[in-house]
Amino acid sequence: MRVIHLKDAEKYEPEKGWLRASVCDEQNISVEYFVKPPRHSSPLHEHPHEQVCVVLKGKMFVRGGGGKESALEPGDAAYFESSEPHSISNALDEESIGIDIFVPGRSFDFWLKRKT
Repeated sequence: MRVIHLKDAEKYEPEKGWLRASVCDEQNISVEYFVKPPRHSSPLHEHPHEQVCVVLKGKMFVRGGGGKESALEPGDAAYFESSEPHSISNALDEESIGIDIFVPGRSFDFWLKRKT
């Protein structure tokens, strides 16, 4: 067993106010806690990892590559297949918080290495 406390987790901000923290960084699975600032949206992107996004606080919109958009509230989740284009946005004028789960595990510096 390995325990990672959020206060001790590796963190960075891909953009101002968009915090990401690695709470599990294994080859087979990775889990990232994130805080989205008000009205922030990640760019449309894709990766070879399957992903589940779970909303912990606030309200987010998820959009797939086909343009379908769905609202998520606390406890709701969205699943993205491997290489499926998607984006996640905060629908509120206050921060929203979530968890991203990647299978297999994704490099934590994905947003730092990503070319726009």
